[in-house]
Amino acid sequence: MKLATLRLASDPGHTTAAVIEDDRIYYLENLDTVQRFLRLNDAIQQEVLARALVGDSIAEGEADYAPVIPNPSKVYCIGLNYKAHAAEVGKELPEYPSVFAKFASTLCGANDDIEVPPEDHRLDYEAELAIIIGKPGRRIAAEQAEEHIAGYAVSSDVSLRGYQGRTSEWLQGKVWDRTTPLGPWLVTPDELKPDARITSVVNGETVQDSTIDDLIFSAAELVAYLSVMNELQPGDVILTGTPAGVALGRRNEHNRHPWLKAGDVLETSIEGLGTSRVTFKAAAPE
Repeated sequence: MKLATLRLASDPGHTTAAVIEDDRIYYLENLDTVQRFLRLNDAIQQEVLARALVGDSIAEGEADYAPVIPNPSKVYCIGLNYKAHAAEVGKELPEYPSVFAKFASTLCGANDDIEVPPEDHRLDYEAELAIIIGKPGRRIAAEQAEEHIAGYAVSSDVSLRGYQGRTSEWLQGKVWDRTTPLGPWLVTPDELKPDARITSVVNGETVQDSTIDDLIFSAAELVAYLSVMNELQPGDVILTGTPAGVALGRRNEHNRHPWLKAGDVLETSIEGLGTSRVTFKAAAPE
C-alpha cells in the first residue's frame, strides 16, 4: 500500500492525505496529512481506506506531492551507516549509530525545486531510506521494532558541505530550509525488499548505486536505539544514512568535487519505493 500527502490545487496552502492503488489516487476524507492517518487506530484506518477506495480518484501523475510527512515531531538522521560509504571517507565502522537531527522545515516534496544558497555552493546529494514510525513506543526491543514501522520512503539528505565542515558538529550543514525531499509516498514494509537497490542520478549519470543490505545498523536496530532516548511517535522520521558515491568522496576531471549546481536534476530512487526528482535553482535575489 502507498500513502501520500498531496497539495490541493483547488485550495492553495492546504493538503490532503491519499491512498494510491493501481496508479490511481484516492483522497482520505477529512485527513490533511499521512501523519494524521497514522495516529488513528487500526480499525478506523481500515474504515477510512475502505471509504476512500470507492470514491473518486485522479491519476498518479496528476498529483502535487508534499513531503509525505510534512510536520514530524522528530527527524532523526544517521551518519556513516553504509559500509562502503564509511570506507570512502576513511572512517572505521562505528560501534554505535552516529545520530544527528533535522527540523521539519528542512523537508520538501519529492519533485520540488531546491535552492542553491549564495552562502554555500558545496551542495551534496545523499540518497537515503527513510523509516516512518506508525505506532508510538519507548525502549522498543529490536525484535518488536517492525510493529512500530508504518512504512518507508525515499529521501535525499542534501547537505551544505561548506557549512558542515566549519566545525566537527554536522548540524549547520544539514538544517537548511526545504533541502530534504521526502516521498513521493510512504510504502508499507511488506513491499520493501531487504536488498532493494538505492541510487542517486545527477543529470542522467548514476553517482550512487548500492543496496540497503549494506547498512551497518538495520531499520529495526535504529528504531530500538533511538526509542531509548525518546518515545517515538506516529509520523516520526528516521533517515538511515547514505551509500558510497557522494560528491564529497568524488573528484571530476578537473580534480574538483562535483557539487550540485543550479540547473542540475537529482533523481533519488529506491527499488519498490519510487523516485524523487528535484531540480536545483539559483537563489532568488533579495
